Amino acid sequence: MIHPTAIVHPGAKLGANVSIGPYSIVGEYVEIGDNTWIGSHVVLDGHMRIGRDNRIFPFCSLGGEPQDKKYAGEPTRVEIGDRNTIREYCTINAGTVQDAGVTRLGDDNWIMGYVHIAHDCQIGNNTIFASNAQVAGHCHIGDWAILGGMTGVHQFVKIGAHAITGGGTILFQDLPPYVMASGNPAKPFGMNTEGLRRRGFSNEGITALRRAYKTLYRNNLTLAEAIETLAQQQEERPELEILVEFLRQAKRGILR
Repeated sequence: MIHPTAIVHPGAKLGANVSIGPYSIVGEYVEIGDNTWIGSHVVLDGHMRIGRDNRIFPFCSLGGEPQDKKYAGEPTRVEIGDRNTIREYCTINAGTVQDAGVTRLGDDNWIMGYVHIAHDCQIGNNTIFASNAQVAGHCHIGDWAILGGMTGVHQFVKIGAHAITGGGTILFQDLPPYVMASGNPAKPFGMNTEGLRRRGFSNEGITALRRAYKTLYRNNLTLAEAIETLAQQQEERPELEILVEFLRQAKRGILR
């Protein structure tokens, strides 16, 4: 399953049925789980663990040194979960000791071509990054989030679960869960109701989230006042729990 032109370091750990295509390179400290397919001309470097049933397409470069001038050769890591699709020319850099020391990509993510995920990013599960999405260092992106093509995310920004951005969006502040955003700089444009329906949210839950959006964005409340109001609504609608928790932890300010 390893093409004769591929270069695999003897120290690399390969699971069962791993396939490595022509001219790909696998470094000494790389671990690849069962049934993972690596296309041609892929570079897997640094201290990295890749789970099972992943597909990594040609010309990706994963696990390399972070693009951070403070990096001094520390053995920081990349961790990639299971069943991810990573399309052509993607880059994922290792973490830094100034943060968690690891860049993480969870399970069942769909990463399209030319996407960059920088050092110390923490990406959840079931996300979609459309082509040319660029995520700077230290960003956190929740489960089921969708980044439109050519979305740019400033360092340290957090994007909540089920949030979605339009193509060409530039984010300088945190994007709360469930919210749609677009533009440069980004502006909020309602709740991601269609995506929530597809994921099985009830009509009552979606109605509660629409009411929460009005509380946060249209009732002329301060952020502290909005959080307090939403916390009261949360007692009846559990869908609001992740929204309230996200708002309480926001450090860069939220998109508003």
